[in-house]
Amino acid sequence: MSALASQNDFNRGAEAGSRLKIIPRIFGGLGNQLFCYAAARRLALENNAELVLDDVSGFVRDHDYRRHYQLDHFNIPCRKCTSAERLVPLSRVRRYLKRVMNRRLPFEARRYIQQEGFDFDPRLLAVKPRGKVYLEGYWQSEQYFKDVESTIREDLRITPPRDKTNRTVAECIRGCLAVAVHVRFFDAPQEQAVNNAPGDYYARAFARMEAIAPDAHYFVFSDQPTAACALIPLPEDRITLVAHNQGDENAYADLWLMSQCQHFIIANSTFSWWGAWLAEHVGKQVIAPEFEVREGKMWWGFDGLLPEDWIKL
Repeated sequence: MSALASQNDFNRGAEAGSRLKIIPRIFGGLGNQLFCYAAARRLALENNAELVLDDVSGFVRDHDYRRHYQLDHFNIPCRKCTSAERLVPLSRVRRYLKRVMNRRLPFEARRYIQQEGFDFDPRLLAVKPRGKVYLEGYWQSEQYFKDVESTIREDLRITPPRDKTNRTVAECIRGCLAVAVHVRFFDAPQEQAVNNAPGDYYARAFARMEAIAPDAHYFVFSDQPTAACALIPLPEDRITLVAHNQGDENAYADLWLMSQCQHFIIANSTFSWWGAWLAEHVGKQVIAPEFEVREGKMWWGFDGLLPEDWIKL
């Protein structure tokens, strides 16, 4: 980094130095990044604090999944952290020490708040920050931001992709009674799966959706399209497979297409959770898997995850 860049970085931090700050660590895939943001945004709004996004530390050591920050595709109105706000230098050590020390404090007195478990934790709603408060967790529940829903929806307006293929698919979606279907494979399809949605979930979900919208056309999104199609008990002329947006860098485009649909059959995935939640079609119906696995790799259906008005199968 140049001397001028370093000075500018310092000046930006100094300008906001006297303000209350909420500094969430953004990490995970796109769905989880959106949850990280939404919970932190509500906490900042509630306390008239500045929201400053750590868009680096959650990805720099993600060697397994190689994910990256993806929220630049949204209408988010806040700045990103300076290096000092990311606890540079020695950020890994300093972050670890903050976690350890703050765990010894009452929740409401912590200045580094790390999520405990997966269930909705109402204590976060009552936090009154002093100075800088670091936030680390997925916070996977709309209850963390339901009371500022209109603001979150405005912040998370997706900048539409401009390419012809996505525009054409969007026109097709808007031209029919469209149902977005997301099939996510955490385990290989041919194996005895622990973390995929239960084998009969999609059959039951399609039967339920057919009763709701018998003339619907289904737009299928999946990380393994061929295996996904095998789960769909409908003729080919009622299905459109959306498989052209490959890679994390294009995930926002699939999310945008999903949000254009009118009804939803989601996977046990925060990605399609947000595709359904962001859609603003009046009368939308969302079908979601209700199962819960506490001993496997994936937890789903925990307290607070699924909105009350969604259909749980």
